[in-house]
Amino acid sequence: MFATPVGSVFINNISVINVFSVKLDFLLFYTGLNLHVVDSNVAILVLLAISSLNVYGIILAGWSSHSKYAFLGGLRSAAQMISYEVSLGLTILPVVVLSSSLSFIEVAVAQKGASFIFALVPSFIIFSISMLAETNRTPFDLPEAEAELVAGYNVEYSAITFAMFFLGEYSNMLLMATFCVLLFCGGLGGNFHV
Repeated sequence: MFATPVGSVFINNISVINVFSVKLDFLLFYTGLNLHVVDSNVAILVLLAISSLNVYGIILAGWSSHSKYAFLGGLRSAAQMISYEVSLGLTILPVVVLSSSLSFIEVAVAQKGASFIFALVPSFIIFSISMLAETNRTPFDLPEAEAELVAGYNVEYSAITFAMFFLGEYSNMLLMATFCVLLFCGGLGGNFHV
C-alpha cells in the first residue's frame, strides 16, 4: 500500500481515491485542495488506543478538583469505560478476520460486495451497546448521574473547563459513530441501504 498525505492512495496498484476522498475548499485563499486520508496498516489499533486515553482524563479531572465526590465519580466513570472497552475490542476481531487487515481502507474495500453489518449481526449489536456504554449515553449514564446533586467527575467545574469536558465527550461520540460506519456499514463509500 502506498499512501501520501496529499495525493492518491493505492492498494495493489488500484486507486481507491473515491473511498476516502475529502475535498476541502479554503475560502480564505480561494483555492481547492484535494486531501486524502493517510491510512496505516494498524489504524484500527491506533484508534482503539487513542479512544482509551479518555480514562486518564476522567480520573485526573476527578482527582484535580480536590473533591472526594468528584474523585469517586471519576473512578466510577473510568471503571465503566474500561469494562466496556474489552467488549468493544472483541467485537472488532470478526471484522479484522473477514477483511484480513487492520487498515480502514482495506476494511472498506472488503465490504464492496456487502456490508459486514449483515454478516456480523451479533458483533454489530454488541458493538452498538458497547459504544453507548463507552460514551455514557442513556441506558449507561449512571456514572455521570446528571439529575443528582453530585454529577460525577465534573461537579466542581464550570465555564470553559466544563465546556471542554463536554466537547471531549461529544467528540468521542462522533469518533465512535465514525468507527461504526467504517467497520460495519461499508465505509464512506458505503453500500448500506435501509
